[in-house]
Amino acid sequence: MKVFVTGATGFIGTAIVQELIGAGHQVLGLARSAASAQKLIDAGAEVLRGDLEDLESLRSGATAADGVIHAGFIHDFTRFAEVCEVDKVAIQTIGEVLVGSGRPFIVTSGTALVSPGKLATEDIKPPVNPDWPRASEQSGDATGAASVRLSPSVHGDGDEHGFIPIMVNIAKEKGFSAYIGEGLNRWNAVHRLDAARLFRLALEHAEPGARYHASAEEAITVKSIAEAIGKQLSLPVKSVAPEAAAEHFGWFAHMAAIDCPSSSQWTREILNWQPAHSTLLADIENGIYTR
Repeated sequence: MKVFVTGATGFIGTAIVQELIGAGHQVLGLARSAASAQKLIDAGAEVLRGDLEDLESLRSGATAADGVIHAGFIHDFTRFAEVCEVDKVAIQTIGEVLVGSGRPFIVTSGTALVSPGKLATEDIKPPVNPDWPRASEQSGDATGAASVRLSPSVHGDGDEHGFIPIMVNIAKEKGFSAYIGEGLNRWNAVHRLDAARLFRLALEHAEPGARYHASAEEAITVKSIAEAIGKQLSLPVKSVAPEAAAEHFGWFAHMAAIDCPSSSQWTREILNWQPAHSTLLADIENGIYTR
């Protein structure tokens, strides 16, 4: 099928484009710059110039496609509420084109806030959280979209803006790698190539309203992540008291403290998704974040 992909030149989007083309699909990728357009051409994709705030480009891409993967998001946490609204409007705009057509629509969400402190499963639909304005799933539901929930850490070569690089940069700045309290809170994780395969499988087999979990690893303690980073940087590893977390981590303190184990058992069974790439700790230990 011909697939319109937003975020097609991002860290995850480039892997999705590669995965789709490798499986015999055609890709129409959204590109906001000449450099991004060339990147798509080099990958074997068609180009549609535009961006997430250019609603006419989104309508055009959705109209021309047999299915849509919305992997684009403006990662500017200094204006998080604003970019979440951009995401919401983008999903609504694409959905208006696709609704009732039977063409698959996949939106991107996350596992982190599905069920904090408890094992997240695909059947849980979290309530709207006023402190977390991103509502991709709720926006997608109104148009019959399915959701791929990404892990807090989507890791692999080329990861420059994810949560692990943030932890690495903070460790370098502070002179030690840190975790909060005992550090036993858990993240889940997935390699970007495994995540890309899940997006393709979700597109090919999606049921409207379904949630799929891109969780290759169910639970990794933040302490173990901090220890792996400290080892690679040859820095000490220390606990930071909860009351000092905001001073140490800044805005990232919330994510450093979150406990979000996540199951992907149903996703694996229903889509025959079998993660095959390296684990998060292996990637850290192999030095891809400290080169």
